[in-house]
Amino acid sequence: MKYISVSLALVGPLLGAALVSGCVVAPAPGYYRAGVVVSEVEPPPPRYEVVGVAPAPGYLWIGGAWLWERGRYAWHPGRWEAPRPGYRWVPHAWRREGNRWHMEGGRWEREEHERR
Repeated sequence: MKYISVSLALVGPLLGAALVSGCVVAPAPGYYRAGVVVSEVEPPPPRYEVVGVAPAPGYLWIGGAWLWERGRYAWHPGRWEAPRPGYRWVPHAWRREGNRWHMEGGRWEREEHERR
């Protein structure tokens, strides 16, 4: 009887895990797709930010941006970042396609130098 009670104690949690793993969660009206945010709501205009003084020479100001979070826009303020040799900062960019807004997130991209 001892072995039966132990095996029954494991069946409940395993059955529960199997049921939950079959759930399908559909994305909200704004969702992420391959690094791109998609929303049917136009983003607000950028906020005015006081930039101030860089913490050290050569630091780069990365401006704030509206990001889509939990079904609404949330402002993420700008910040100073240390330079990354061989890279350039590409800021967040929203563009309209039909009735949807797509955002490419800001990122560091490797600089391409001209070859002669």
